[in-house]
Amino acid sequence: MKRSARIIIHPESLQHNLLRAKKAAPNSKISAVIKANAYGHGALDTAGILYQVADSFAVSCISEAVELRQAKIDKPITVLQGHQSMDDLRIAENYQLRLTLHEQQQLKLLDDYPGNFRFELNLKIDTGMHRLGFPAEQAGQIYHRLQKHHQVKPDQLLLMTHLSCADERKNNYTRQQLERFKQVCSHLPAQQSIANSAGILGWKESHSDWIRPGIMLYGSSPFAETHRDELDLKAAMTLKAPVISIHQLKKGDYIGYAATFKCPRDMNVAVIACGYADGYPRHAATGTPVLINGQLTRLLGRVSMDMIVVDISHLDDNTVKVSDLAELWGENLSVDIIAHHAETIGYELLCNAGNNCAIYGT
Repeated sequence: MKRSARIIIHPESLQHNLLRAKKAAPNSKISAVIKANAYGHGALDTAGILYQVADSFAVSCISEAVELRQAKIDKPITVLQGHQSMDDLRIAENYQLRLTLHEQQQLKLLDDYPGNFRFELNLKIDTGMHRLGFPAEQAGQIYHRLQKHHQVKPDQLLLMTHLSCADERKNNYTRQQLERFKQVCSHLPAQQSIANSAGILGWKESHSDWIRPGIMLYGSSPFAETHRDELDLKAAMTLKAPVISIHQLKKGDYIGYAATFKCPRDMNVAVIACGYADGYPRHAATGTPVLINGQLTRLLGRVSMDMIVVDISHLDDNTVKVSDLAELWGENLSVDIIAHHAETIGYELLCNAGNNCAIYGT
């Protein structure tokens, strides 16, 4: 059964944002990141929308890649987490998937894999993220081993790393990572991939053979201090929910669980059928903006499982009525603003809403 809250996906915005990445790095090929169900936007639909411009797609795990292949997406697909078992390698062979190699156990599995199939691989090098990747000092040794490996296509080996602080444009750590990667790869002839969304928009020196746009595709700014409009990004998802009640409260009345908000005066409020079960952040604070009929209102009290209360006291009588749709974020209200009020990031909100709400239209 569909819940009251719903998301609307904007295909033209997805296409616009991909072209924005292409404009920023015109000499790079694009691997569009559609992991985690395309950040809640629907991986299959998003792949179809971006298909004509994207050179390839990137996902987190084998199962995400298989879903795309079974839907007849025939572009190259990179599995960013790589293989974790012999079965993963068999699936990667069967579905022609590019794998990311980032630790020794994966290399051992590759050594033991039977048959004569040659895999296309990304060799991930840890330049300072300290999450996935071979230590920089081991990169050359691993590279030369893979060049001679009977299960690897040597001419398809790609060198990659991931930037940890690119979203902070004044943080010199990114330059240190870029320099480290340059030093490691200077004598290793292979294509390279470095830039995530923040790298694409903020660090031209990270533009290599391949770029990997993620959050920017969905209209969220990778920089905390920069609004999406300044980056020419457009919201790809709008979260809406209906007003289900309107009533008047008296000065001194409390609102919501734990009575965290006390009315400072007589107030008119509206109840909207959206809460944390729909992906709206539970920790959104009083004052978080909400739009109803294009007019700005604000959240009052705690977010419930499937309801929030907003202040409509400042709006003219009959401006808001039951069944009107409120915009929680989207084309007119940046998801990054809501994330800021909830002390989180837009990534989380988009993924959660996409996993919990029905898509009512595009």
